[in-house]
Amino acid sequence: MRYLTARKRAEFRGSAHHGTEHHWSMTVSAVGLALLVPAWLYVFGSALGGTREEVLATFARPFPAIVTALLLVVGMRHFAMGATTMIEDYARGTTRKMLIIGVVALSWAIAATGLYALVRIAL
Repeated sequence: MRYLTARKRAEFRGSAHHGTEHHWSMTVSAVGLALLVPAWLYVFGSALGGTREEVLATFARPFPAIVTALLLVVGMRHFAMGATTMIEDYARGTTRKMLIIGVVALSWAIAATGLYALVRIAL
């Protein structure tokens, strides 16, 4: 009969030593989003309901384009970090790795698509 102590069961399942760094990066991106989202909502709200030419003219200006680009990049980075944390908590093995790769790829694809569209509008 084999007896495992609590310490032996917990060995190699402890801290990865990245928790504080991850917490701070999530906090910084959350504060950034808290500042960016109201500014973007103002820009988007002012463009909402306009004709196509008015909307294109709005997002061709520097301030709306920069706010939108920052919101895309910071928002998708925050999403990728949060979803990765959730996946790490609930999935194991190869499934975990594939889900993390999928979430990170999805977030970068959304950010790249949005930035491409924004550049097309601005130029």
